Amino acid sequence: MKQTKTLAVLAALPFAFAASQAMAAPSCGANTGQAASGDPIIVGGIHGNAAPGDFSAATDAAAAYFACVNANGGINGRPIDYRVENDQWNPELAAQAAAKLVNDTKSVALVGNGSFIEMAVNAGTYKDADIMVMASACAISECFETPNIVSTNQGPLPSNLGAVMYAREELGATNVACIGLNIPNNGIWSCEASINYMKSHGGDGSMALLNPGAPDVNSALLEAVSSGADTILINQPAGLALAILKAAEEQDLRDAFNWIAPTPLYDLSVPDAVGEYWHGHIYVNAELAPFQVNGPDAQNWIAVMDAHARPEDPRDTFAQAGYLSAKFFTETLMEMDPADVDDRAKVSDAIRAIKGKTSDLMCGPYYVGDADFHMPNHAGYMVKIVEGGYEIVRECYEYEAAYFDPHHAIEKEMGLK
Repeated sequence: MKQTKTLAVLAALPFAFAASQAMAAPSCGANTGQAASGDPIIVGGIHGNAAPGDFSAATDAAAAYFACVNANGGINGRPIDYRVENDQWNPELAAQAAAKLVNDTKSVALVGNGSFIEMAVNAGTYKDADIMVMASACAISECFETPNIVSTNQGPLPSNLGAVMYAREELGATNVACIGLNIPNNGIWSCEASINYMKSHGGDGSMALLNPGAPDVNSALLEAVSSGADTILINQPAGLALAILKAAEEQDLRDAFNWIAPTPLYDLSVPDAVGEYWHGHIYVNAELAPFQVNGPDAQNWIAVMDAHARPEDPRDTFAQAGYLSAKFFTETLMEMDPADVDDRAKVSDAIRAIKGKTSDLMCGPYYVGDADFHMPNHAGYMVKIVEGGYEIVRECYEYEAAYFDPHHAIEKEMGLK
C-alpha cells in the first residue's frame, strides 16, 4: 500500500527541511517558464502496483519532472508525452504493457520503471527492440544483469550488502538471518549475496523466505529467530517489513538481535508506524541521500513534486530515483541534435554514452556504457530510525563484495575511479 508523505510529514522531521524547500521554485530542462507546444516526444514507463507492494512512486516523480520540463520549454520546444502502464505484478500484463509502449506507441525510451515482474518478463523485448530503460525502482536481478536496463536505485542486493556490512563492522554482527521474498531473482538472489559476504568474513548467514502471494510473517520470523543469528535483515517492501516488526514487538524480541533493513524502510511514514518501542533500534541502508543532506537536487526534487505531483504521491527513495532518471534522460535529449530525438536507435546510443553525471542525491557518478550489466549506484548511507525521522550514522560509503568487481573495472576504464 502506498505510503502518504506530504510536507506536513516532512515538517515533523528533526531538521529544518520542509520550510526552506516549500519556498523553492522548480528548475527543469531549459527552464524558460514557457510551455512547450511542438510535436510530442513519446516516452514510456511501467510500474507495479498490487500485492506485494506499490512501486509507482518512481513513475509519479518522473511524471512530475516531465510535467515541469513541459512547462519550461520542453525539449527544444517539444513536450514529453509520458505514458505509464501498471503491470499489477502480473507477467501477462507486464508483457502487454511493454508491447504497447515499445511496439504500438513507438516510445523512444522508457523512464522511471519499477517492478518485481516487468524487467524479468521484458528484458528480452527491450534488447530486441534496442530500446533503453532508465529505471528507478528495480528489485530483481534482470534489472541489473541485462544490457538495456539501467537504474538510479540500487535494488535489494547492494542495499542489503550495505546494511550487512555496517552491521558486521559497527554492531558486531557475526550471523545474519535474511527474511526475503520467495522470488528467485529477488529475495533469494539478494539474500544469498549477503550470506556470502558474511561467510567471506568468517561469519555465517541464512535465509527465511516469505511467499509473496500469502505471506506468513510469523513463520518467517520464527525461522529467522531459531537460525542462530544475532542479526535480522528484513529484506522486504515496507508493508511486510512493518508486519514483521509488529510480530517481533509482540514477542519482545527487540533486544535479542540487531535489526537492519535495506532502503524500503527508509520511508517518512515508518518512524511513526514502528512506534517508540523500535526507536533507536533499527538501522536502514539508504540508497540515495537522506533528506537532511538537503543539496540542490534534493531541494529541486521537492520543489518539482510540490508544483507538479499530487500531495499523496510519495516523497521517498523511489521518488528521488524517478526524479533523477527523468532529469538525466531530459539532459541527454537536450544534448542531442534536435532532429535525432525521435530516432529510438540514436536515443539509445545517447543514453549508453552517459558518463559521469553527478547529483547530491547519489554517492557516486551515474553512467551507462555498453555492457551486458548496469549498476552505477552501489554506495549509500546508513541511518537509524529515531523519533520523528532518521539519524545518519554513516555517510556515503562503498559496499564491499566481489559482485561489484566488474562494475569497478568499467568505472576505471571510463576514468570514473
